[in-house]
Amino acid sequence: MLVEDFVVTPWEVKGDVDYNKLIKQFGTQPLTDELLARVKKHTGELHPYLKRKIFFSHRDLDWILNEYEKGNKFYLYTGRGPSEKVHLGHLTVWMFTKWLQEKFDVELWFQMTDDEKFLFKPDLNVEDTNSMAYENALDIIALGFNPKKTFIFSDIDYAKTMYKEALKVAKKLTFSTVKATFGFKEETNVGQIFFTSMQSVPCFLPSVLKKKNIPCLIPLAIDQDAHFRISRDIMPKLGYYKPAILHQRFLPALTGSGKMSASEGITIYTTDTPEEVKKKINKYAFSGGRDTIEEHRKAGGNPDIDVSYQWLTFFEEDDSRLKRIYEDYKSGKLLTGELKQMLIEKVNAFLKEHQAKREQARKQLDKFILKD
Repeated sequence: MLVEDFVVTPWEVKGDVDYNKLIKQFGTQPLTDELLARVKKHTGELHPYLKRKIFFSHRDLDWILNEYEKGNKFYLYTGRGPSEKVHLGHLTVWMFTKWLQEKFDVELWFQMTDDEKFLFKPDLNVEDTNSMAYENALDIIALGFNPKKTFIFSDIDYAKTMYKEALKVAKKLTFSTVKATFGFKEETNVGQIFFTSMQSVPCFLPSVLKKKNIPCLIPLAIDQDAHFRISRDIMPKLGYYKPAILHQRFLPALTGSGKMSASEGITIYTTDTPEEVKKKINKYAFSGGRDTIEEHRKAGGNPDIDVSYQWLTFFEEDDSRLKRIYEDYKSGKLLTGELKQMLIEKVNAFLKEHQAKREQARKQLDKFILKD
């Protein structure tokens, strides 16, 4: 979807995203303080991403809470398109999803859309994307999801179970709908047109398998909302609940415009070395500082556009420390180089632990993976 000077689609995010305008354009609802108070009643505390409005929008979260309070426990669904290594932008949604799993004690169904990436990436074959699905799964497992309540599946390797249900979706989905939603053209391959049918299946698959209607909550970055607008229209026609959705802001690109994406430039992967992280942040992280140290000390920097600060809102858990960093940078007490160093240390400390757990996850794949 093009909204003035920025673009947000499932395959492309460009420009400085105005999230308030996206809420209006996509027809979603803002996450209000009243709704967050309802969440806190069940969780005991709010995740930093909720307090900081990193998750900022929703569809039917109020309904999900109503059902939960009636004893109709929901399950979580999110996913990953495995075309490359996992980067930090991918992890942020999953970290929040893990918090939801722990606080509400619910199942997570995690879809690896290796079929999608084969269909949409001309340079990838089926073996590439299928293999990458299991490599990416290591990053998911490393975050510490409950193996008894977490089910990770490749569309290709779980197709026997999924395809019958995808057919039911496809029968209700017209080409005119996907064409209008995604901008498909006459030369679009048939697999791309069909794919949303597969992506819709986890919205109701647990209900099929357990033979009862179970509410579904999907945490995702808002660029993926379009797929599930379609799902939400079709689910009632099949006799299932509409999935509820929580929308996350993007982890900004290091260069300061759009979201961090391998296709858009410099990316920090979960497998990067400390030296690579340091080099990328120092060289590419967009600065909100002044042209000279003297000017910066006098007039202060702008943390609201500084990428290092914006990244710390995702990775610094301590609210008081984050507030102090904001004030020190704005006053000129904290220099851009010092702010970058704070981020480098934070990211490298996170990745050191994550990479160790990622290697351990190789021995745990069988506990999480579903196959036909």
